[in-house]
Amino acid sequence: MEMAVGLILALYFGAIVKSLVDHIIMPPIGLLLGNVDFADWKIVLKAATMAGGEEVPEVAISIGLFLNTIITFLIVALAVFWVVKGYNKMKEKFEKKEEAAAPPPAPSKEETLLTEIRDLLKK
Repeated sequence: MEMAVGLILALYFGAIVKSLVDHIIMPPIGLLLGNVDFADWKIVLKAATMAGGEEVPEVAISIGLFLNTIITFLIVALAVFWVVKGYNKMKEKFEKKEEAAAPPPAPSKEETLLTEIRDLLKK
């Protein structure tokens, strides 16, 4: 159940970050670079044509979409890094509390017997 909840949250977190990059971060950057829309930034290898009454789509390298995907990945990776770092720090604190609170284990029967034998030999 926990894994399913984590997966669902991760999927929606990715969608939120993608929206953040596409709709909030990239438009101001495009504006600063001279009204560039990164979603449309591409290198056209072959333009769209009409062949035999059918439209043949263009062949292009979508640099802007790739750049958006890289920025989305970096934001998600940073968020996951901070979550894991916080989790590990919290886990260390709980482990230290458990170690401090746990009493030392009682000696085993063999240790008790060997201690008695040692004490008898000293006498």
